Amino acid sequence: MRPHRVPRLLLVLAIATTAACDGIQSALVPAGRDAERIARLFGVMTLGAAIVWIAVVAVAVYAVRRRRERHSHREVNYLVVGGGVALPTVVLGALLLYGLPVLPAVLAPAPDGALRVHITGKQWWWRVQYVTSAGVVETANELRLPVGQRIELQLSSPDVIHSFWVPSIAGKMDMIPGRVTRLALEPTRTGVFRGACAEYCGASHAWMAFVVVVTEPGAFAAWLGAQGRPAQPATDTVAARGEAAFLAHGCSACHTIRGSPAGGQIGPDLTHVGSRLYLAAGTLPNDPEAFATWIGQTERIKPGAHMPAFRTLSGNDLAALAAYLDNLR
Repeated sequence: MRPHRVPRLLLVLAIATTAACDGIQSALVPAGRDAERIARLFGVMTLGAAIVWIAVVAVAVYAVRRRRERHSHREVNYLVVGGGVALPTVVLGALLLYGLPVLPAVLAPAPDGALRVHITGKQWWWRVQYVTSAGVVETANELRLPVGQRIELQLSSPDVIHSFWVPSIAGKMDMIPGRVTRLALEPTRTGVFRGACAEYCGASHAWMAFVVVVTEPGAFAAWLGAQGRPAQPATDTVAARGEAAFLAHGCSACHTIRGSPAGGQIGPDLTHVGSRLYLAAGTLPNDPEAFATWIGQTERIKPGAHMPAFRTLSGNDLAALAAYLDNLR
């Protein structure tokens, strides 16, 4: 490669790398108070590393370009002590003093009376339970939060270690079987953000995502109130046939639909599943076609999932069941 093309290539790579850092799952585009602190810390640490790197490279270039007989012992001592001891000590000491106070701020608990949400990591989906004065409101694979409020997440797992992480809003926290860990976060702007399990947890670890929807406090309160109400019964013929198929084929043994005979606790609560943005923990879009695909081809879409694929359903029953679930809003 010609030397004059190297800077141009480096510039292209830098632009491509920076562009890749944008999006709904980027720690460098913060949308939460704690993510802002972490991004700031990352920037300062990167600057400190760059200072040390530049100093080391400058000393190396200087040593190579100078003739050996021109180096005096005093000059060498200055280079070793100054560049190898003094500068790293000062820079790393400053980074340590700057970084230490960040940890307590990131781990600061939510205030008394704050909204508390219990999240359980499953293989491979998320049970989400809002603790309210009227009781527990349960949903799955989607977390909705009010902007500008500090919320406490109570995290647990019944099977293996998971790690809850929404890079745009806060740091990550492990979910350890037999323990409840706590993570406080405070969204600072509205929008839809992606979270994921950051700890390898089995065959479908890569398909264990979720979305965080941050709205204004009023919109959040209205949403939470609607989620606490039971599902409306099917009103059209197709959806009614789907409801009958849901009960007849054993879906109610694993899933709850409040307001119906379905009361299973093994799988996700489906009371208002039609109002969620995605299906199967962020794997599929939420529409009737995706419902039918998920029900009929579960193992192909998410290997190792504990839900059986209902391949024995007729095409009409499968379409009716998908329509019924899509109408649960």
